[in-house]
Amino acid sequence: MAGQCQTTKSVPRDVPVSSGLAIAVLSVLAAMGTLATNILLPSLPQIAISLNVTSAAVTSAITVFLAVFGIGQLLVGPISDRYGRRWPVLTGFAVFIGGSVWCGLANDLPNLLAGRVVQAAGACATSVLSRAIARDMFSGPALARAMAIIMIAMSAAPGFSPLLGGALDHSFGWRSEFAFVAAFAGAGAIGYGIVLGETHNSTRTPLNPVAIARTYIGLIGDRRFAIPAATASLIIGGLFSMFSAAPRLFIEALHFTPIQLGLFFAGTVFIVFTAGMLATKLAPRYGLDRPIRAGLWATAASSVAVLLISMISPTFLPFLGAMCVFLLGMGVVSPLATARALSPFGEKAGAASALLGFWQMMNAAIGVWLAATVSHEAMFALGVVLSAFSLLALVLYAWA
Repeated sequence: MAGQCQTTKSVPRDVPVSSGLAIAVLSVLAAMGTLATNILLPSLPQIAISLNVTSAAVTSAITVFLAVFGIGQLLVGPISDRYGRRWPVLTGFAVFIGGSVWCGLANDLPNLLAGRVVQAAGACATSVLSRAIARDMFSGPALARAMAIIMIAMSAAPGFSPLLGGALDHSFGWRSEFAFVAAFAGAGAIGYGIVLGETHNSTRTPLNPVAIARTYIGLIGDRRFAIPAATASLIIGGLFSMFSAAPRLFIEALHFTPIQLGLFFAGTVFIVFTAGMLATKLAPRYGLDRPIRAGLWATAASSVAVLLISMISPTFLPFLGAMCVFLLGMGVVSPLATARALSPFGEKAGAASALLGFWQMMNAAIGVWLAATVSHEAMFALGVVLSAFSLLALVLYAWA
């Protein structure tokens, strides 16, 4: 019957053939959302001029994308748990490409926003299912390693995409950014279709509103998921608050050029890459729990340091040192806490990954809003947000 679970004999694989290539494809899936979000940042003033709207109005292209991106994941996850991963991922790629073309052809803000809604609807499928597919294919330390590499891709996209977007805008205009992400998605779809088959071969959960609600309520009430997922989401919220505060802090307060700001974003990638590689070494030796706790202490201490620096001597080098420590801690906590949250839920990996993605985007939205409204002093506002999120994550995980 349609409402009943369907089961096969296949189970998730610990060591898949060509696992490195599979993780590379999953990294492309994971990067879609953050790439499409941040590649526009250098071009927002030019888009506002082109579409004859204010700079404040054109930022809705970011907020609309994040809202749809977060909420859409709640629907994609259960669909993939019922019908498998392959067709939702390929559909997501197609929708994303269509939305990107729509945005590139937009001649007014309403059409741009409509295209962004479509684009985000496609991106949410690829992003959330990258984690679910990783859970299908890996377990234990191998899952932690896969999540760490996926996290690096998710951090690299917002780090490098402003530089890429600025270069494309300078050379070809802002519409070329949408052409690029459409081509990137097309390459990702081909790679996914060639490298990965259907990975969700275990029990299929029923798809109906009551079952979906029951699944999410069950996950929220399960400490094995809720605590590490909320912890990872709070730390991601801090990361997005840093991204949103950086233009105001570096360009307006510290008088950096846009190119220097782009180099700072790119530098964050290397720090997170180092932390992600460290996480892959720590997990097999110490398990997931001890590195997570150490990373949380690092993020909390560095966040408080940013707050103190903003009040005592708001200068660049002390701030940079504190942020490097925060990024190192974040790069360890996020993949390992994600792996811990998803590991017990193989049959519900899609829903669990969707709920985790939703929490992350909501915390990101809250962090972005708070960093913009807490204070006119960008470094102080960022210090407040980072401290609140990091300390809350530290206290929350103490209950795990």
